[in-house]
Amino acid sequence: MKNHMFKKRIEKYKIQALSIFLFLFIWQLIAQYVINDPLLLPSIADIIRAFFKLSANIPIDIGVSLLHLSTGLLFALLVGIPLGALMGWYKNADRFFNPLIEMLRPIPPLAWIPFAIIWFGLSDYSAGFIIFIGALFPILTNTYTGFRNTSNLLVEAAKVLGCKKNKDLIRHVVLPSSFPYILSGIRISIGIGWMCVVAAEMFGLDNYGMDNVGVGNMLWQYYALHMMDRVALYMFILATIGIAIDRILKYIEARLLKWQSHTNIAQI
Repeated sequence: MKNHMFKKRIEKYKIQALSIFLFLFIWQLIAQYVINDPLLLPSIADIIRAFFKLSANIPIDIGVSLLHLSTGLLFALLVGIPLGALMGWYKNADRFFNPLIEMLRPIPPLAWIPFAIIWFGLSDYSAGFIIFIGALFPILTNTYTGFRNTSNLLVEAAKVLGCKKNKDLIRHVVLPSSFPYILSGIRISIGIGWMCVVAAEMFGLDNYGMDNVGVGNMLWQYYALHMMDRVALYMFILATIGIAIDRILKYIEARLLKWQSHTNIAQI
């Protein structure tokens, strides 16, 4: 049984590796033989050379961008989960906050950049605020949906067994039932927050006392210098970090929600 599962996992990784290899191979062919202009489309070979030239700076850039992401995401969780729970459990809270949420939710995070600069200046708080706006609504709406979708049978059964108070019902019934929704919202929030990093860093920051660092900041710096191989390199770094974060969260989600595994539909 273990050998069969191991073989299936290896087969899955082979298919994934093949798709990435074909993508990079086609990119190299088009860049080298069709476009043949590194300004329009740098080749994979150009990007690899750029990586070795910048290898000493890349970890610092990634670290600063992850700090910006963590700042915005932390406040999104601190606001989104309690507010979503409040709206999902109390009808009057839902009636009060829902119009405000629906009014603010369609506004793109980029539209808040002018206010972020005015309120916080060209600081790391500006970047954290833009990421906070991008990450807030997925976690809020998923928490709300999880609370609203909790089965009345579970709530009534808990009341029969002596769980009468709202705080006890939320702690012992509604919150565990909503946990899959909350985890899914966190995954989506982190993905959107990571996409906001480039926009959050593009207008120049103090970057924790360091000049010209951060993945998004350096991407825009190299674009201004028309060094497109380095721009493409930082785009690949964004993609790689995004995939790594998502895989880690998927692993954590699978470990925490083992009891849900029987509900998944098997793929052919």
